[in-house]
Amino acid sequence: PARALDLISQAQSNRRRSTGRPGRAPEPHMELPKFWSYPPYFTLQPVAETREKQISLWHDLILSYCKRHKIYVIPSNAAENFPLFENKDISRRLNQDAISTILGAAVTAGKAEWVNSAQQNCIIYWRSLEDWAQLLHSFAQSTGMSDVVMTVDEISTGLETKGTDLEGVHKEVLLR
Repeated sequence: PARALDLISQAQSNRRRSTGRPGRAPEPHMELPKFWSYPPYFTLQPVAETREKQISLWHDLILSYCKRHKIYVIPSNAAENFPLFENKDISRRLNQDAISTILGAAVTAGKAEWVNSAQQNCIIYWRSLEDWAQLLHSFAQSTGMSDVVMTVDEISTGLETKGTDLEGVHKEVLLR
C-alpha cells in the first residue's frame, strides 16, 4: 500500500510537470500524463488514502480530456465506449464498478452531475455552472440578444453561436 501511494503521489507530481513520454492518447492530438500508462491506475486501490489520490487523478484527467474534446456527458456504462477508460498499450481498462465509483465521486465533489436518478449519464463540469451562466450572459450582452428568446438547440447549434464557446454545448448543460 505504501509503495502504491508513493507511485500515485509521484504520478500526481508528474501530472503537474509533464516530463518524459506521456501515455499514448486514445484520440489524436492529446498527450496523456505518465500515470495513464501505470497499470494499477486502472484498478481501484484498496487503501483509502491511495484511492482518494487515484480518484483525484482521474477527476483531473477526465475534466481536461472532456474540455479538450468538448465532451459534456459521459454514459455511466462507458467502459466499452469512452476511450479514456482503456489503455490498449498496457491492456488495461477500468471496470464498470470503478467507472461508477469515479463518476460518483466526481458528482460528490461538484465536478459532475447525474442527468437523472437512474444515473445512466453523467454531465462533466469542465466549466462550472456559474461560468456557463456568465458565458451565456456575456454572449447575450455582446450580441444584443438580451431580450431575444432562443431555444436550447439554437444556442448549441445556431449560427449566432458558431465559433463561440457555446457552439456545440450539450443541452443538459444548458438546462442546468
